[in-house]
Amino acid sequence: MYQLAAPVSTEFEIKKSRFIGQLYPVSSRIEARAKLAELRAQHPNAVHVCWVLICEGDSGLDDDGEPSGTAARPMYNVLVHKELMNVLAVVVRYWGGIKLGAGGLARAYGQAISDASKLAELVAVEVMCVRRFEVQFADESSLRRLGEQFGVVVEDTVYADQVTLQLCMRLSVAAEFEKAAFDQLRGALKNVTATD
Repeated sequence: MYQLAAPVSTEFEIKKSRFIGQLYPVSSRIEARAKLAELRAQHPNAVHVCWVLICEGDSGLDDDGEPSGTAARPMYNVLVHKELMNVLAVVVRYWGGIKLGAGGLARAYGQAISDASKLAELVAVEVMCVRRFEVQFADESSLRRLGEQFGVVVEDTVYADQVTLQLCMRLSVAAEFEKAAFDQLRGALKNVTATD
């Protein structure tokens, strides 16, 4: 998965209709709505402001009056193909007086976002996970030191009959870390929860 380092924009014309494709990094629907309101204010004469939001836990799309499936769906398909997340894709259309047909519209909206994505600087997103491990008191410092080597962050520690550590780590190293910890602690490690 990838996200944008910065906003990007591209523009082209098809049969006198002007399409402005834009991509913005966003972290919530609230932020996306504010950006959409700003864009509508910047383009009061645009006939359509179509958008797609792909954000952790909150996504959406809107054809904004274009025939159903001819604007937002092709835009969404480009974002999914490019593996983008936490992104707001917007295409502003100024109508040129010549109908493009459903196929022409779908190609134009998809092209607007595809062209913008080609200009974007993408940053790889590391998927994180949380693991909880139970260890003996004597093994806590060893587990913490091993965690530092793997870039693991200790989020919480509970002391009872044993020590329970809640650890946050990159999903890509979780299995390797758990195996290394199990080996280092001679099997005296218990994974009490595994949630992603």
